[in-house]
Amino acid sequence: MNGLRVIPTWQAGRERFFVRDPDGRNLAWYDREAARVNLLRQDRQEDVLQALAPYLTGSVSVGPPPVPTPAELARLSLHPDDDLAPNRPGEALLIALDRDPGPARLLRPDPRRRALTAEQTVGEALDRMDGAGWRALHSVPLPGGDRIHHLLIGPGGLYAVHSHYAHKQRVTVTGTHVTLGRRRPEPLLRLVRACADRACHALTAEVRPVLVLTGASRVDVAATPREVRVLTDADVPALARQGGVLKPADVEALYAMARDRNTWTRV
Repeated sequence: MNGLRVIPTWQAGRERFFVRDPDGRNLAWYDREAARVNLLRQDRQEDVLQALAPYLTGSVSVGPPPVPTPAELARLSLHPDDDLAPNRPGEALLIALDRDPGPARLLRPDPRRRALTAEQTVGEALDRMDGAGWRALHSVPLPGGDRIHHLLIGPGGLYAVHSHYAHKQRVTVTGTHVTLGRRRPEPLLRLVRACADRACHALTAEVRPVLVLTGASRVDVAATPREVRVLTDADVPALARQGGVLKPADVEALYAMARDRNTWTRV
């Protein structure tokens, strides 16, 4: 074995497989749709093709990559540990559940699994917006243990999206509080707004807060929440229809900045 790792990713709706050496440096990537292996190190061609052999389909061309855009250069310069783009929806919860699955049988479902379902539902809907020029990052870590569930960047601007499980629940929104069924009100909108404010500071751009209630049977907004947009998971695709704020080059530049873990270390 040559010690190379193959990392499958989805970027702009296209499946790509990055080949990295043991130090985490990119040596090549395979674009399945273009049927091309783009080599960054010509002297490692044989090793790269050996590592990619299980993933190659049909005939492929092999050669140096096309002239990269500034955003692609920024991506290639990131160490894998600093690149947030491969994060799956609910990445932090998936890791936590893998480390500590909890008891096999509980009288009540593990709340982490419900939260994961919400993040996966919303994250998958956001990822489907790639074709409309939007970019989504998931489980963006913030200092202090907080995180932004989803950061959406596209023609309509930037959104910090928070997913909340509300399956078959009647939800009431009043001021900064959200009430599910007969439970006690939670100051959820305050948290959503705070995460968006921290994203504004990190990216030096306006980031609008969005709360998505997944599976809610009914949502009553008793008092219009200040600045926070409240949606159900069925409403998420409507975000793709927003436009007129960012040009494609601005979207890519902000996405390249946001995917770098170091961007979020001082907010």
